Amino acid sequence: MDRDRTIATLEVVQRFNAAFNRHDVDAVMAAMTEDCLFENTNPPPDGARYIGQAEVRAYWGKFFHGSPDAVFEAEEVIALDDRCVVRWIYRKTKDGQPWHLRGVDVFRVRDGKVAEKLAYVKG
Repeated sequence: MDRDRTIATLEVVQRFNAAFNRHDVDAVMAAMTEDCLFENTNPPPDGARYIGQAEVRAYWGKFFHGSPDAVFEAEEVIALDDRCVVRWIYRKTKDGQPWHLRGVDVFRVRDGKVAEKLAYVKG
C-alpha cells in the first residue's frame, strides 16, 4: 500500500464531492480526467455510461438543472491507493416532499483527478 497515494486519492475525491454538492459543473469537470468515465445508476439494470469530458459535462449540467436542491452526504469513505469507495445518501425534494436514496460510488483516481466514477444504488 502506498500511503501517500491513498491520501492523495482521498483529497481528490473530497474535492470532487465538494464541487458536486455546490453544483459547480466547471469544478467537477476540473476534478475529472479528459477521458473520464461515469456510470450512472439509471436506466436499470446496468445504468448509462458517459465517456469523456463532453459527455460527462453534459450529464452533470442536466442533472444539476433538474435537481437544484440535491446533495450527497457521505456516510463512509474508504480509500486504498488509487481507489475510493463512498457510501452515501442522496437527498432532494421530490413532488414537494423530502426524498432520499442510498448508494455507493466507486472511484478510480489517476494523475490527481477522478478517472472513473461508478455509481450503484440500493433497491
